[in-house]
Order: sequence, then structure tokens, then C-alpha cells
Amino acid sequence: MKLTEFVVPEAIIPDLKADSKESAIRQMVTSLKKAGKISESDEDAIVSAILKREELGSTGIGRGVAVPHTKHPSVESIISTVALCHDGLGFESLDGEDVFILFLLISPPDRPGDHLRGLETITRYLKKDDFCSFLKQATTQSQVMDLLQEADDNLV
Repeated sequence: MKLTEFVVPEAIIPDLKADSKESAIRQMVTSLKKAGKISESDEDAIVSAILKREELGSTGIGRGVAVPHTKHPSVESIISTVALCHDGLGFESLDGEDVFILFLLISPPDRPGDHLRGLETITRYLKKDDFCSFLKQATTQSQVMDLLQEADDNLV
């Protein structure tokens, strides 16, 4: 599975301004709504589902990265967006550090394999220091997508 197969280019937020985990998640879900990938009527339920998942344990996995995610019946296939918070955001990460890169993932409940593959793909890329370093420097949606495409092209 490749990032460019499920990241929604129009929903990427290259300069997230958020003062809380909930604000960041809400803005990312709203970006998917504005991109036409989720309906307005499902927006609050998806935010609630992601926040409920966060109560089980932070998806701030460390090294400046968070991967909030949920399964929700309103989506027909796996979708994701990326947000870059250049100032850093407190996210109750496992290492206690601020988060700069967020990947939000939503998948249909009846496709758990896709959900796991999506999470695995995201975390595999985010373990690469060069990828994270370049991503943190991106300032536009197209720069983020170019980096995702380049990473997909170099996938071994």
C-alpha cells in the first residue's frame, strides 16, 4: 500500500495552527469534509470516534509524530490527511515531546486489513529520519504530496 493511494491531496494542511489535540483533530477532519471525502453530518461523529480512540492511549507515537485514527461507517475506503504543525503541538505523546507531523487515518469498519495496512504504511515511512526532516520543511500541499510520491517511488 502506498501513501498516495489514500492521502487526500486537497485535505493536506501544510501549516496547522492548533492549541490542543482536539483542535488539531477537528481541523484535519474538517479538511477531509471540505475535500468532499466525508459528509458534514458525519463530521462530529468522526471527531468523537478519534478522540475516544485517543482516550485508550495517545497516538502520538514519539519523534514528533502522531497518527490519530478510527474506523467509521461513513467512509467507503481508507482515507487520510496530513497536517504539519511547525510550532509543535502538545499531544500527550509517548515520549512527552511535541508533535510536528500528523497523519489522520479513517477507514471502513468492515475493512480492518486496510486499516492495519494503512497504519503500517504510515509508520514505516515516519521511521525514516530523512522523510520526516523533509516533511517538516514543507510549506504547501503540493510539496507534501511531492514528498509522499517520492517516498512511494522509493519504496522497497
